[in-house]
Amino acid sequence: MKTLTCSACGTRVYFLNTACLTCGHSLGFDADALAMAALEPVEPDGPLFRKIGINGKNGMAPVRYCDNAEHGACNWLVPEGAAVSLCMACACNRTIPNLAEPGRLEAWQEVEQAKKRLAYSLLRFGLPLDGGPQGAPPLTFDFVAEGVTGHINGVITLDVLEADSVERERRRQLFAEPYRSLLGHLRHESGHYYWMLLVERGGAVDAFRATFGDEQQDYQGALAAYYASGAPADWSDNYVSAYASSHPWEDWAETWAHYLHMVDTLETAEAQGMEPRAAGLNFGAAWPFKQYDVYRQVSFEQLFERWVPLSLALNSLSRSLGHSDFYPFVISAAARAKLEFVHNLIREGAR
Repeated sequence: MKTLTCSACGTRVYFLNTACLTCGHSLGFDADALAMAALEPVEPDGPLFRKIGINGKNGMAPVRYCDNAEHGACNWLVPEGAAVSLCMACACNRTIPNLAEPGRLEAWQEVEQAKKRLAYSLLRFGLPLDGGPQGAPPLTFDFVAEGVTGHINGVITLDVLEADSVERERRRQLFAEPYRSLLGHLRHESGHYYWMLLVERGGAVDAFRATFGDEQQDYQGALAAYYASGAPADWSDNYVSAYASSHPWEDWAETWAHYLHMVDTLETAEAQGMEPRAAGLNFGAAWPFKQYDVYRQVSFEQLFERWVPLSLALNSLSRSLGHSDFYPFVISAAARAKLEFVHNLIREGAR
């Protein structure tokens, strides 16, 4: 994520902030400008605000907070007079947990934080949340307790019990995974949604099958075989993760999630001034180097050349603190080709 600043005083702020500690203005995330907007009330103690220093596609029209702000689950802004009282990210929710049950509010707040991060990336790519011109179902979320995480026909279901770090770690070990997170789940399941938009309805099925395999093979049977016998011994030669070997759809979704991991992490590292460049680095040269929009401008080759040294450096830092690897994966030549396929398809779909 790029560095965010208060639009009133220029102080650095963060994605979840609702107030600037320097100038005291309320803050809200403007999804049109992809920026944090400092706010001043239209009327004292009223619900409407004027944005300071940001003039998005709605001009300087007043805005208000998303209705989910009252639950501490959202800081995104909604234009005055909008047809719905939820922001574009929260409007994707079809189901949320019963907030009266103990622990559900806190779990949902964590899930929403991860979902907003996903939404930020999708908006940065320019990908549609509403199904796009192909008329696909809109991106929809069911956040439930003790449900089965997955995707079907545009609806992503996530078990909010995954917000509990102990439960998530139990499941990680149960499934012998090197990595498990809420954001990882959401990025993976969003891959299934965008397979429907970019591959199936985007006319790329033949190219997909040439790269990932034939998705027409029995899906449930493939998953059952994977859970019974595990991944093949040589899975790392062809896949980004063991689970990706279970079926071409899961290979795509895992690859999609890893691509989103890479792009968001690279943008964040560059914004923080900590990215070790793979090439062209003259030691002693002054920072910053020329910055590029990794969501729109950088080729896959450039992106990958920057990702490898960054992930290695982050793994070393993590080990220095006594933790496991930050990015516990090795990308083979075959997995790299699949990541490039995702890269190219996203660029075409956004265009």
